[in-house]
Amino acid sequence: MIERSGGGLQVSGDVTLTTVSALFNEGLKFQESGGTNNNLVIDFAGLEKVDSSAVSLMLVWMREAGRNKATLHFSNVPDNLMSLANLYGVAELLPLSAAK
Repeated sequence: MIERSGGGLQVSGDVTLTTVSALFNEGLKFQESGGTNNNLVIDFAGLEKVDSSAVSLMLVWMREAGRNKATLHFSNVPDNLMSLANLYGVAELLPLSAAK
């Protein structure tokens, strides 16, 4: 589930193969409706279960933000998701913000 939280987005629940497609589309709608805000923080503090599709989701959101000339940051990325990003060699590509 994705909810607007201040100037950013709060992602909660599971990000797995069964949920990633809906989350991708939902996240794009929030990015497109952001108006003039070109700096978006996506907070993952509410994540429960993740698999490798969560890493893909982060990368594709980054790509779409770049296409829209927006800046994207991820905060409160859980350890298990960072472990997957490290495993796939993309952790250094992820724009991470300090935890709130």
